[in-house]
Amino acid sequence: MQHNFNWLSLIPGFDYEQYGHVLMLVVVMVVILGTTLIARLQLNAAMKREDEGLIPDSKMTFRNFFDIAAEQIYDLCEGVLGEEGARLYFPIIGTLFILILSCNLIGIIPGILPPTENLNTTLAFGIFVFLYYNYLGFKEHGLGYFKHFMGPVVWLAPLIFVIEMISNFIRPISLGFRLRGNIMGDHLVVGVFSHLVPLVVPIIFLGMGLFVAFIQAFVFCLLTMIYISLSTSHEH
Repeated sequence: MQHNFNWLSLIPGFDYEQYGHVLMLVVVMVVILGTTLIARLQLNAAMKREDEGLIPDSKMTFRNFFDIAAEQIYDLCEGVLGEEGARLYFPIIGTLFILILSCNLIGIIPGILPPTENLNTTLAFGIFVFLYYNYLGFKEHGLGYFKHFMGPVVWLAPLIFVIEMISNFIRPISLGFRLRGNIMGDHLVVGVFSHLVPLVVPIIFLGMGLFVAFIQAFVFCLLTMIYISLSTSHEH
């Protein structure tokens, strides 16, 4: 897909069309690590106060941002996975959400393509989730995990098994294409209107871009939690 301008095109000899998403993903991870380090330093400083950091800062800081984000994500995990599941899987869900949201948001900056606009990136996320929840399924049930794909009726088990296995292997593909398609579509709309009406109007679509970036990270993590819940369930 061709774009009017990309800051990475200014790097001599760098094939940004092929490797730009890799570089931007690295940039996103460096930014996340940097902000979490600052948040940790702010937390350490707050813990030295008389209240031992229990009272939030009066203004928005990196620490407050991560506190709010962690609380909201944990509540979501608890609602889908239960109290025990939230305690076990919150770290991976929280990491996925922050990483995907950051990858989406960086595309709001003019001249920068989000890593999640590249199918290689989104499929990598999808394959990771696929391997992770199936690993949890085998860890929880052993070979009995295959019973999850056979349905409740014995004589229909062979047919249901084939259908469920196909559905299972399609999940990482659907996760990857859904995320990539929505981010690419949003970025394309913003680019078109920025080119046609460069003043005022693009601000509206930038606001929409913020909304889409959040919703797509939310949907991806929600589906991940549902898949984890299904694979570790003992109701079958």
